[in-house]
Amino acid sequence: MEFSKVVEQRTSVRSFTSEPVPEDILREMVRIAGMAPCIGGIEVWKFVAITNRDLIEKMAHAVKAKYDEILPKNDERITESVRSSVEMFSSIFTKAPAVIAVLAEPYTAIIDKVLSQTSHSHSDINKLRNYPDIQTMGAAIGNLLLAATDLGYGACWQTGAMVAKEELSKLIGIKEPFSLIAFVAVGKPDSEVMPRMKKPVEEIFSVIQ
Repeated sequence: MEFSKVVEQRTSVRSFTSEPVPEDILREMVRIAGMAPCIGGIEVWKFVAITNRDLIEKMAHAVKAKYDEILPKNDERITESVRSSVEMFSSIFTKAPAVIAVLAEPYTAIIDKVLSQTSHSHSDINKLRNYPDIQTMGAAIGNLLLAATDLGYGACWQTGAMVAKEELSKLIGIKEPFSLIAFVAVGKPDSEVMPRMKKPVEEIFSVIQ
């Protein structure tokens, strides 16, 4: 598919058929994700595809349990409908035949080599640089979503489930130095996909001459 068409057709898909996603398709999505630009040329990412239904259900249960824990039950501002919506949108991945867990490992910047001689830590510098490691992961996830669209699949980038990051990491078997960053739910859309209208370029673009 022509690149501009892929970008225009990409949209968040939250409802899928039960049709399995072949391993070679998942592998190709990840291959394209891994072509994204990366901070300092260091590829900090790793991707784990999960298709085991029992495991996906356990992951969803962990997310729901975490929200039950952190959302006060006696707070009138948090209605039952709000609670249900939060839990639903954070566990959409359960509706997908495949879930790709996106992982990242810490990176060492050139400036880190001299940090021991200053009062600034790696975290300090990372914050000042607007978290280039997280930006790198966003670029990879963007590639992954476009790859899914180009291959005829739907996908949804999810971070709401990360409230249960510790519990999910144990279920998936993630070990240091890697940490869980996000989920991407993948599958065949169960209905016609209609991309959401975006702001016109006139609203988001300007030139300083």
